[in-house]
Amino acid sequence: MKLLVVDDSSVIRKVIRAAADVLQLETMEAQDGVEALKILSAHYQEIDLVLLDWNMPEMSGYDVLVHIKSNEKYKDIPVMMVTTEGQRNSIVAAVRAGADNYLTKPFTVEELETKIIECIGEGSGSE
Repeated sequence: MKLLVVDDSSVIRKVIRAAADVLQLETMEAQDGVEALKILSAHYQEIDLVLLDWNMPEMSGYDVLVHIKSNEKYKDIPVMMVTTEGQRNSIVAAVRAGADNYLTKPFTVEELETKIIECIGEGSGSE
């Protein structure tokens, strides 16, 4: 299974990549929304989950989310927002736009792993 990690912070991408490694998931990375859409266009059939920051240069994560969910080719790919944007109205807006899950920074690796498992349905039966 493969994740697309979209965040302008290389540190956050590294943390997410480490969690994905523990779960034996491959990762692709983008540092902004424009790059994410290019990767998605070329590799959408391989991507099982998009982890998306909200606040990025070039194109916000929210705009990327709206683009993904309005595109017939991408709309079924689960998207989890992973962001400092923790205000209730932002969370509600993301869920209404199609986000499958939402994790606010800072987070623990365990929280991240749990949310990834929830999104891709790869749970081992333990809860």
